[in-house]
Amino acid sequence: MKLKATGWVEVEGRDALYKELDFKSFNEAFGFMSRVALQAEKMNHHPEWFNVYNKVQITLITHDCGGLSKKDIRLAKFIDQVALTM
Repeated sequence: MKLKATGWVEVEGRDALYKELDFKSFNEAFGFMSRVALQAEKMNHHPEWFNVYNKVQITLITHDCGGLSKKDIRLAKFIDQVALTM
């Protein structure tokens, strides 16, 4: 429920979470993605994402279990924290 309050939605037809973020510039979007990438690598849990200029679209799913896991929730919370600092 807390994740829905911050803009995360369930993906229709998949057991996954999705969020779209808008930043002031490409540089800010890329900096955000870099910070998330470092954390994802530490967690060995990598998002599906897409970036065009200042927009970043993120889908979280744990492919090993074919749906959502605690890793997705932890990474979503980290993503929200990073986005707040941008």
